Amino acid sequence: MAGTQIATPESPTAVAGGQAGPAASAGSSFHAALRILPAAQRQAMFEIYAFCRAVDDIADGNAPHAERLAALDAWRRDIGACYAGNPPAALQPLSAQIRAFNLQQPDFLAVIDGMTMDVVQDIRAPDAATLDLYCDRVASAVGRLAVRVFGLEESCGIALAHHLGRALQLTNILRDVDEDAAIGRLYLPAEALAAAGIGPGTPQAVTAHPALGQACAAVAQEAQAHYDQAYAIMARCPARQVRSPRIMAEVYHRILARLRAQGWRAPRQRVRLPRAQLLWIVLRHAIG
Repeated sequence: MAGTQIATPESPTAVAGGQAGPAASAGSSFHAALRILPAAQRQAMFEIYAFCRAVDDIADGNAPHAERLAALDAWRRDIGACYAGNPPAALQPLSAQIRAFNLQQPDFLAVIDGMTMDVVQDIRAPDAATLDLYCDRVASAVGRLAVRVFGLEESCGIALAHHLGRALQLTNILRDVDEDAAIGRLYLPAEALAAAGIGPGTPQAVTAHPALGQACAAVAQEAQAHYDQAYAIMARCPARQVRSPRIMAEVYHRILARLRAQGWRAPRQRVRLPRAQLLWIVLRHAIG
């Protein structure tokens, strides 16, 4: 899923601390959710976000597969260097946040592994277990980093990252089904497609199938179950520690609701929340 370029495959350590804040503005809902954090937490999240955008841009780039895999391997080495105490100069700000918030190396590596899944071969109708692994790596692993920054108690934080990460990623998959098909990717699970009577085919053929809505509805139901679990977990957490997760949950939950209301009959319009609605959500949680 394409995003604003932050680092190139030729320069995987191009993300410096000074770039992290502007980088986060590439995604308005994430940026808004992070802006309400105290300064130290906000800067840590901007560094994490910049890392995620950088490796995502590599995975979605136009360079040959071998170059993109090499760039992701370079990021693995650079993250390892951060934990070995000799970070590259450009990653010293990220390394400082790793120390400040006890961020775990396996979570950074999981994000890179998720991006690698997109590069090794275009994902097309994965089985449910593979899709869940992908969601864990590209979304819930980011959540595991974030909940440490937010200061959540570990067991509660890990559970929230598990469910909210999957809820957000499944919503992304439903929202971006046509954009992903255009670049040869199809993240809808094979089981949901088979249950809808949709056989193997190119991503474009699958997304044009008249029964696509049935498969998407099944994925939407799974996403809803994860939202339900995430909301239940956040209700048990100190309110100030989950303000940013609540913003992200509400924004993407509303996107999911709009997708379900719109349906999946072609031609499909990309669903967005009006900026005024986004600002209202942020304001309500910021002062709540």
